[in-house]
Amino acid sequence: MRKYVIAGNWKMNMTPSQTKAFITELAPMVAGLDKCDIVLCVPYVDIATAVEAAKGTNIHVGAENVHFAESGAYTGEISAAMLKEIGTEYVVIGHSERRQYFGETDQTVNLRTKAALKAGLKVILCLGEVKEERLSGITNEVVRMQTKLDLADITADELKNVIIAYEPVWAIGTGLTATPDQADETCGVIRECIAELYGSEAAEEIIVQYGGSMNDGNAAELLAKANVDGGLIGGASLKTDKFTAIVKAANA
Repeated sequence: MRKYVIAGNWKMNMTPSQTKAFITELAPMVAGLDKCDIVLCVPYVDIATAVEAAKGTNIHVGAENVHFAESGAYTGEISAAMLKEIGTEYVVIGHSERRQYFGETDQTVNLRTKAALKAGLKVILCLGEVKEERLSGITNEVVRMQTKLDLADITADELKNVIIAYEPVWAIGTGLTATPDQADETCGVIRECIAELYGSEAAEEIIVQYGGSMNDGNAAELLAKANVDGGLIGGASLKTDKFTAIVKAANA
């Protein structure tokens, strides 16, 4: 049985002091809710504070991006080894906002994924179609292509530390959400592609999250679908009550 993973993606929100207050408030609210893994992916400057605040709780800490080089002349970038040393467990790679605003490509996503896995981090790998691709009826082709390119040369053993987050780009930050059936269908397409690449056992084991505006109001219906194994949560992860409601939906 796959275990749900509910991961918050804070984006460019929360200072270190706000991070400490948030986790201090959240921890007792989600204590004992162990049918899912709970992850908070926070800005770089918040990671050390988050790791310290989450000690002794069931909350795990992740980063929102990582560079693909181990070190070097990459001003402003952060390596996987740096993240690992300060207690980071997870890292989001290939988020639609990174692709849209910062020139991320499937090739650089692949390089970042390899670097993160080599350092012992767990990867939340984001992929999904834009509105024009959905309307043109090529969603399945797009997500299959991204899955293959983003996981190029990733071994079956490494894949065990990869979570795929399907995020229909047209639903990110727009308030729009794929219907539960749409989410289930596309997550299923990703799972079928994994079966082709790595075999049926790997496809059954891999966690495929939904990442398109999941919130406390629609989480239960989305999580009820066979191919939806959790959520990568944006805005709702910035409110302890809303995030807790999603975690509880995954524990129902």
